[in-house]
Amino acid sequence: MNYLFKLLYAITVLSLVACSSSNTQEEANDQAEDNVSTVEEVAKPQEIESLINPNLASEEELKSAGLNEDLVVQVVQNRPFMSMTDFDTLLGDEVDNSEKEKLYTKLFIPFNLNTTPEDDFKLIPGVGDRMAHEFEEYRPYVKVEQFRKEIGKYVDESEVARFEKYVFVPVELNTASQEEILAIPGVGERMLHEFEEYRPYKSLEQFRKEIGKYVDDKELSRLERFVYLSEDSE
Repeated sequence: MNYLFKLLYAITVLSLVACSSSNTQEEANDQAEDNVSTVEEVAKPQEIESLINPNLASEEELKSAGLNEDLVVQVVQNRPFMSMTDFDTLLGDEVDNSEKEKLYTKLFIPFNLNTTPEDDFKLIPGVGDRMAHEFEEYRPYVKVEQFRKEIGKYVDESEVARFEKYVFVPVELNTASQEEILAIPGVGERMLHEFEEYRPYKSLEQFRKEIGKYVDDKELSRLERFVYLSEDSE
């Protein structure tokens, strides 16, 4: 009788241990699946929305970004703006700082990475003192890839891509690729052809003369911000 009791007891214990082990393994598997799911969600790149350039936007686009009708009229009458700081000055106190930060996630004139004062970079949503300093630290920028590399030391790829929407590196008139020229806001296939047509440029004055055949003085001044000539060309 004692032997039978001990045998039944041993079988019961072994069954409980096996069941507990199975449950533990299932929980571990479930946890692993959750971890994989979490990693995939974090690793999945976020879609970066494009910004509306106030110099090129239609009145409807300006309104949809959050400007009231009076400000839309002022923007249209005063553009093109040579920099985002000029645009910010126009808004003045009519738009408070919290509203501006929200507005500038939709509406922005890109900053020249090589000439913009460090403090002005802080108009970019999410850029504070430290990051504004890092933007300035690695000048001069020759290519936007340099910006990606250097700022990528401090933030992840999605944040670098977000910052990249707010800045630009001027392109060298005689050596820029078609892709780089087309990246200039407002430059399409026709203007790309004109940019290339007059190469090699010997001076910026030549650029002004030739491209000035197709656009007015204000637009010419705006386009000139996005280009430069190397010392060898001048």
